[in-house]
Amino acid sequence: MKYIIYARKSTESEERQIMSIESQLSELKEFAAKEKLEIVASLCEAQTAKEPGRIKFAEMLSFLESGKADGILSWNPDRLARNSIDGGQIIYMLDTGKIKDLKFPTHWFENTPQGKFMLNIAFGQSKYYVDNLSENIKRGHRAKLRKSIWPGFAPLGYTNNHKTRDIDVDHEKAPFIRKGFELYATGKYTLKQIAKILKDLGLRSYKGNVLSVSCVQRFLQNRFYYGLFEFKGETHQGTHEPVITKKLFDKCQEVMKDRGHIKTRKAEKTFPFRGLLACGECSCAITAETQKGHNYYRCTKKKIACSQKYVREELLTEQVKSFLQKVSLSSQDTEKVLRELDKDEQKAKASSFVIVQNLKSELSDIGTKLNKLLSAYLDEIITSEEYATQKQKMLSLKIECAEEIREIEDGIVSWLEPARAWIKSLNQAEKLLSSGDKSEMTTFLKQNGSNHILIDKSFSFSPEKPFQILAERRVSRRSASSFHLRNPELRKGRDSNPRETFTSLPR
Repeated sequence: MKYIIYARKSTESEERQIMSIESQLSELKEFAAKEKLEIVASLCEAQTAKEPGRIKFAEMLSFLESGKADGILSWNPDRLARNSIDGGQIIYMLDTGKIKDLKFPTHWFENTPQGKFMLNIAFGQSKYYVDNLSENIKRGHRAKLRKSIWPGFAPLGYTNNHKTRDIDVDHEKAPFIRKGFELYATGKYTLKQIAKILKDLGLRSYKGNVLSVSCVQRFLQNRFYYGLFEFKGETHQGTHEPVITKKLFDKCQEVMKDRGHIKTRKAEKTFPFRGLLACGECSCAITAETQKGHNYYRCTKKKIACSQKYVREELLTEQVKSFLQKVSLSSQDTEKVLRELDKDEQKAKASSFVIVQNLKSELSDIGTKLNKLLSAYLDEIITSEEYATQKQKMLSLKIECAEEIREIEDGIVSWLEPARAWIKSLNQAEKLLSSGDKSEMTTFLKQNGSNHILIDKSFSFSPEKPFQILAERRVSRRSASSFHLRNPELRKGRDSNPRETFTSLPR
């Protein structure tokens, strides 16, 4: 007789599959040599036999149907079938003589009525094992869901705690995940750029692979990271520790919806002010080049004839510094102001007590509504779709309410943080004057103003209001004004709303 070797492993872990199949093949070949069986083919596949549709299994049956083989050599009957259709095919082919013999090193079989009866029992046991295993898994999932624990494999940034059966934060990978959310929320990075940043930082999947762009997109859309998860269409509030806030997650979704991209340009030489300025006469971009050891900035003149001339980088630098001087704050004064803000924060905490109590009451009401919603669903007053939709809305509201309480209790008052950031930016202006880092000066100007114009060798721009007010006050103290309404003739084609701007005249 001619036999086909068939080896199979369920899809659990790729490494375990390969080892198991190799082990089966080794044992089966030794058995064939010992029994002096003629082997005409060896078929292997890593696929569950719970459901019909295995490719290699169908290929094996076609071999037997065509008469190219007479029997099957496999490790155990459960390797051949764990469902009634595949098991029934084997039995039927034995009845019709398409299969003349089955060999198993671990199981005795004879092609007799009694042998086929015992084989049927073996296939039934295999199916019972799979069905029972499936029920046990479902029961385990239900038990975890009752405890609000994610029943699957933990996403990147978390780990499955096999002792507590809970989901723990992976303190090695979670900071990188949080960093990815924070970077994307700025709107300054594409998914591809974030994937590269995370790669450079050393973040890898649990299999050791570099994260693809699609993988980065998936985790940025995963609500698990701020405390919610979905299982079979139903939203649950997990007991796991969030690694980001819902506000940060929502901001990322807005950015992803808008699909903001930043185009980067590579240059052979770095010109710190290139990409910042526009021509005040024709609105073209300002480019730069090096001549006789000096950097010069000029209009690209791509739209119309323009009369603007070259400006040396040193002159631009002095004009930028003149603005930085007007908005700079020493480190000593910065510390004083920050201490005063800390005092204001303590006062705000005391005054926010009533607000926190109201929010906690609202949080309690949401919990009551969730219980009533569940009762309505169990009493079949509402459909499963209505239940899932309303539950998701209430859980999102619950998360928002809890985050607001946490922010207030931690002293994160909305007006204090921007104030601190502004004071620190004033100190940054002082440090830029000391360091002379022109690239950082450009970043500072972009972050704190708009309409950066170069005309008649003069740099001007529109600072944000707080910087505008501070610079005006300091200029008035010196009895000199470097702030004025921009000449309407210079504003043609650029801005229909007059706005005060900083202008530094060339020396």
